Amino acid sequence: MRKYNIPIFVPHKGCPFDCVFCNQNRITGSIKETTPADVTRIIEEYLETIPREGSLIEAAFFGGSFTGIPIAEQSALMERVAPYMESGRISGIRLSTRPDYIDDEILENLRRHGVTTIELGVQSMSDEVLRASNRGHTAEQVVKAARLIHEYGFSLGLQMMTGLPGDTDELSVYTAERIAELKPDCVRIYPTLTIRDTCLEAMYKSGRYVPQTLESAVELCKRLLLIFESRGINVIRVGLQPTEEINTGASVVAGPFHSAFRELVESSIYYDLMAERLKGIKNAEVYVNPREISKAVGCRRGNIKRLFSEHGARVVVKGDENLAKREVKIIAVKTT
Repeated sequence: MRKYNIPIFVPHKGCPFDCVFCNQNRITGSIKETTPADVTRIIEEYLETIPREGSLIEAAFFGGSFTGIPIAEQSALMERVAPYMESGRISGIRLSTRPDYIDDEILENLRRHGVTTIELGVQSMSDEVLRASNRGHTAEQVVKAARLIHEYGFSLGLQMMTGLPGDTDELSVYTAERIAELKPDCVRIYPTLTIRDTCLEAMYKSGRYVPQTLESAVELCKRLLLIFESRGINVIRVGLQPTEEINTGASVVAGPFHSAFRELVESSIYYDLMAERLKGIKNAEVYVNPREISKAVGCRRGNIKRLFSEHGARVVVKGDENLAKREVKIIAVKTT
């Protein structure tokens, strides 16, 4: 069964604060208010492109803080999804929101309208980092909201960011550990990008904010991804989805942007696995699952080149269907 989201963006809807990193209109590519009629139009357009057979489809309200919208407006938007759920074309609704806009009344209404998954923008579990980012909520509010969402039977998604003002690698690791304790069903990891027309852009240009480098963000997100995977938590995204706006030369002013950021992170994990197993071996065939070959080889054969330059190892990566993800088999090759 292949999963699809139909993204319905409600930029800045319900947001009581302007987080230093945020310009939802640029991030989502949307500048106008989303109406109930828009919901129907967007769903119809997407359903024309998604195969009926073998598909699990959800309507997804992203951007802004959905549960900060007046509850009547929330209902009006969700009611446009109802006919598609009744016909079986759409299985449910997922949405993103803030942890301080979760309470019993809100959750009762979401459950009544067929919401299945609630994602909370946590960003950090350090109150100091949250204040520096003008988030307007605390780590304790994240804990309370997550527990309440679990109690109501929703699937819980938690989103974190790295490289925020005042953040450090160790604080990000602390955030990941705290998030894992809340037992989310899924997690997203977003390295902070400096977006045009944000407070963070002004901070960056004045020298008050120094963004992560691509290399440091990859190394940190590798640690975070492994933390979540070791707890059996599904990480559904690492890095912002590239769009016309979210791209180098467009609205991204600075920060660790890469169109295949997750691929870099997973390739770095494969590098570590291979380097550890190749100690003392100068020529080898490296076997991985065929679907993982590109990650093992690395972007522009980066892992192959690095293994040679740092370890003097010449390797050829091949596929073996019997190997699981991240399983590596090394066969030393004799040279004549």
